[in-house]
Amino acid sequence: MDRHTPARTTPRRVPTFLVAGLLALSAVTAAHAHRSLAPSPTSTVWPAYGQAAFIATGQSQIEAGPNQHAAPIASVAKVMTAYLVLRDHPLRLGQDGPTITLTEGDVADTERRAAQDESVAPVAAGEQLTELQALQALLLPSANNIAAVLARWDAGSTARFVARMNASARSLGMTETRYTDPSGFDDTTVSTAADQVRIVVRAMREPAFASIVATPSVWLPVAGTVHNTDRLLGQDGFVGVKTGSDSAAGSCFAFRAIRSIHGKRTTITGVVLGQPGDDLVGAGLMAAAAMVDRISGQRTTPGLQQPSPPPLIAPGSHRARLRTRRPQP
Repeated sequence: MDRHTPARTTPRRVPTFLVAGLLALSAVTAAHAHRSLAPSPTSTVWPAYGQAAFIATGQSQIEAGPNQHAAPIASVAKVMTAYLVLRDHPLRLGQDGPTITLTEGDVADTERRAAQDESVAPVAAGEQLTELQALQALLLPSANNIAAVLARWDAGSTARFVARMNASARSLGMTETRYTDPSGFDDTTVSTAADQVRIVVRAMREPAFASIVATPSVWLPVAGTVHNTDRLLGQDGFVGVKTGSDSAAGSCFAFRAIRSIHGKRTTITGVVLGQPGDDLVGAGLMAAAAMVDRISGQRTTPGLQQPSPPPLIAPGSHRARLRTRRPQP
């Protein structure tokens, strides 16, 4: 046989036991894939801009999208604020908790914050808010002034409360997080989407917190009826959690949605940060809705639009801070 003549070969027979083993392995793999509650994230799961992360029922680790970096989180910071208050002053469902009496200093602080376009709830000297009402004012209309009230009530001073926020972040493994205020108004309060998922999961274990963020509106003594800024609440399985927005942070949203995936009730907890758009609150909501649709393999939120490209002004820059800021919602 020369090298120009192909050698004749006899097909090798694969042993029967090996074929059976491969078939069994394939069956197990297929069954495991069928039981998976959520598809493995791909580039199509994540928003086109900003950063995002989530964890779903059946997953042991947080799934983090690209571009994870410490960035302003606006009022999403209030999740940690509420969590610490409830950790230090636990409330059972149906309890109102201790009473907090507001002072002239609280009124002056509220007026100062309102003058610089912060999100506030009207207050009056001598007004009494229960712990529950204060948390409702913090989480529904996103009142920055009440964040300060709760911080001083809980820790004696804002500085001490912020130190507790950072200590709690470290204990939860939030390594890219730094809090400098209890409301998130400061551009220097920064985190990542993955870090924020950790605190959202922990806060939602508190029945009082979960109940408050699932409430559409409440009545407060001076402010009257206030509404939840989460416009997705009660739609397509969304049960909370907290919006946040300003010119430095863009549109942010910490969320939880419950969907049926492969016939099983599945909880999806996630965070989107830095979403661009003319509607700074709505951009985060829509990014989260689209993300949940993709994770669950469903399309329940019609009419979603691609967000506008991010502004050329870098978040946190001097020019960005000069723009109108409403870290509401």
